[in-house]
Amino acid sequence: MINEKTALLIIDMQKGSFTPKTPRFDADGVIERINELSRIFRKAKLPVIYIQHDGTGTGEFEKHTSEWELLNSLHVVATDIFIDKYANDVFYKSELQSELTTLDVTDLLITGCATDFCVESTVQSALTKNYNITVVSDGHTTGERPHLKAEKIIEHYNWVWQNMIPTAGSIRVKSVEKLKQQYNN
Repeated sequence: MINEKTALLIIDMQKGSFTPKTPRFDADGVIERINELSRIFRKAKLPVIYIQHDGTGTGEFEKHTSEWELLNSLHVVATDIFIDKYANDVFYKSELQSELTTLDVTDLLITGCATDFCVESTVQSALTKNYNITVVSDGHTTGERPHLKAEKIIEHYNWVWQNMIPTAGSIRVKSVEKLKQQYNN
């Protein structure tokens, strides 16, 4: 059973982040798992929140351009919520906090791109805001870095998040399979 105060955050799954120049580790698998979680959340009538980086004025991820758009392979429906973000941390100068307050959300299920930038910043920020956080271990992705392979970055951050000291909230890292088992009980 999913806590009725839970929202699914899907961070930066945008066309501009998934290009031949910026390949992402297991992109198709991550998208499939995000779609699976989205279906579960919609069936439970819980919020599915898409976060889109808005780089208006920077020349990148300009709002309403193709690189700003969500990936075509994501299953998006009219009841989903869309929030623009302006920095790595989704909470920074965005409408996310007010939306979560309006929805009375206390628990966040976090997915998206990129593990070592926007996902990490958002996890850290949500932790200081006392949310109960579950990072989906196989629901976030990143690209290769000059000194580290994407798969190792994902493994590293999953380990870091599992070993963080929580504030008044909590932090867990679970796979989609474990979450499905939990939600079906």
